[in-house]
Amino acid sequence: MRVQHRHIIYIQGYDPRGLAQYYRMFRTELRKFGRLYQLQATISRPKVAPDDEIASWTIDTKADDWQTRTAYDFLRFEDFIQQDLASPTWRTVLNAVWIYWRLVFSGTIGRFGKANWRFATFITYPHLMLLLEAAGAGATAFVFEKGLNALGIPNVFSIAIAVALFVALLGIVLKYTENATYVLYLLSDTIWTWEFSHRERPDWDQRIDRFAQHLVKTAKSTDAEEIVIVGHSSGSFLSTEMLARALKLDPALGRHGPRIVLLTIGGNFPIVGYHAASKEFREHLRMLAVEPSIDWIDCQARKDVMNFYQFDPIASHGIDVGAARRNPTIVPVRFRDVIRPEHYEKFRWQFFRVHFQFVMANERPNAYDFFMIVCGPVPLSARMALPDAALDVATGDSSARERAWKSIESATAAAKNAADLTKLEPTARRIG
Repeated sequence: MRVQHRHIIYIQGYDPRGLAQYYRMFRTELRKFGRLYQLQATISRPKVAPDDEIASWTIDTKADDWQTRTAYDFLRFEDFIQQDLASPTWRTVLNAVWIYWRLVFSGTIGRFGKANWRFATFITYPHLMLLLEAAGAGATAFVFEKGLNALGIPNVFSIAIAVALFVALLGIVLKYTENATYVLYLLSDTIWTWEFSHRERPDWDQRIDRFAQHLVKTAKSTDAEEIVIVGHSSGSFLSTEMLARALKLDPALGRHGPRIVLLTIGGNFPIVGYHAASKEFREHLRMLAVEPSIDWIDCQARKDVMNFYQFDPIASHGIDVGAARRNPTIVPVRFRDVIRPEHYEKFRWQFFRVHFQFVMANERPNAYDFFMIVCGPVPLSARMALPDAALDVATGDSSARERAWKSIESATAAAKNAADLTKLEPTARRIG
């Protein structure tokens, strides 16, 4: 099957930038994608639903021997995130520190470290920065208090003034270094994931339920050949939640209409799934692990400290479904292979930039290419199963493209006849 019409449903992670900035980034990266592969890609203006929860646009992509049309839905949470970030600094700091130490004493941080020490270091980083900034503010306040004592100011007043100075200095430092350190943003993220895991954010749950209804409606009405649900970063567990809830609304969701593929990229499932309170989330993972009508592909990159690399979202949560398991296919991605060598050494130390490479244009042709996933003619499951053939479709000469299509169509037909698309999966683990 060659995809001519695809429907993307993209779920943002905990990113306050929202629609306007995401759309500008997407449009810019789409142009880079077109230049890299020497093809034409045009994008419409976004249309926002009356409730402001979903924005949609279309992309028309044309190469020498294929053409696709992509409907793109951007599911929005930035209003909730911006409200979180508007919380008073003192409340954010106290709440985040309290939650972090609960994570430490419950052993959850230790489990993060066992699963991926880089992520455990990353989640600890804002607390270390907070400690350093508090130490600097505290030292300044201490010196000031001693100076007041030397002037004969009574201790009760000098201490009160020093405490007030400490609080004010720490607030100022946190505010004016935020663009460099991201401490308050990361602390807010910690608070949110804790509250979401413990079902203390009904606003988020209600919106996810509405997004699940949107997915069910889309699957029944679209003429696309495939629906790809994309969850990036925290969107990884939000997308699994949405899909699982949609399957509860319509158990035949993946059995009528287009093939449905869940693509999680740069995921961090444990920040929800490792909490004892997240039983329902783990049950949703179990459901998706055995669902034969859904393909789930999880892409991970070692250089991304914000995702869990070499992590099995099912087994690592203590879920054992035996021989019934068919999801997810775990695909390692090497960013070294998609970034030009002259840029890579600088790129690798820009941690947020690395994390967002999953949804940005490649600098070098590669089997993993977000915009080829969105705009290309190869079905996603086949792309991940036969990466060399998928790359030949994009970059090969006419004879190479013809051989690649024969390989893809033969493998897809064989898997379809066997009624088991997992037969496509083994080679996907070798990508990159």
